[in-house]
Amino acid sequence: MKPIAVFQHTEVGAPGSVVPILQALGREVRCIRIVDGEPVPEDASAFSGLVFMGGYMGVHDDLPWIAQELALIRDAAARGLPLAGHCLGSQLLAQALGGSVARHPVPEIGWQPLQTEDHPVARDWWGEFAATEVQTFQWHADAFQPPAEAVRIARSRHCESQACVLHDRHLLLQSHLEMTPALVEVSMARNGHQLVRQHAQGNPAVSDPGDLLNDLEARTSRMRSVLARLYARWVQGCA
Repeated sequence: MKPIAVFQHTEVGAPGSVVPILQALGREVRCIRIVDGEPVPEDASAFSGLVFMGGYMGVHDDLPWIAQELALIRDAAARGLPLAGHCLGSQLLAQALGGSVARHPVPEIGWQPLQTEDHPVARDWWGEFAATEVQTFQWHADAFQPPAEAVRIARSRHCESQACVLHDRHLLLQSHLEMTPALVEVSMARNGHQLVRQHAQGNPAVSDPGDLLNDLEARTSRMRSVLARLYARWVQGCA
């Protein structure tokens, strides 16, 4: 069985729970560390699926690896390989596959609820988490408009396109369900000034800075259970 490639773009944007979830599902994982200068593969033939993590950069930035990843995403889609993206990763997928990415009206930062949908596709992917409120971790200023064929499976109060499925195999997640306690802590240490500033300005889409580091074990454990359900469905498409 070919491995699943997981692309890491920044230190803060580490895969978190994604790798152990995929390994627990019996899949071999190869991490491709763009953050360390590892090159983007020329094509997707060596993999059974591809996962793209987050990062502070945007899909329109003039960075060579962004254009290379967009080309790789199109190549993987043409081969019928499943793709998944978290935050920046979801935006890369949308941009490559017929959607678009633009600045969101307000940044979403911190702990926020997702409203999962209640229709057949959503129930197929979320399982017991369909038609419920699921807490997630947000940190984005841009957002994607999904391709026309995509099916939305979750929204938030401030962002309509929080989770979408495309062609019954590609998964676009605007938020960070993959966070671990350590990743939440490093996010606050490196970028907490953004949260503090937005909260002081009255942005309703950010959480209280004083609450960000509370109950990390319980919060991230719940997110891992949710994400494990999504990836259990996603890996069904990995040859």
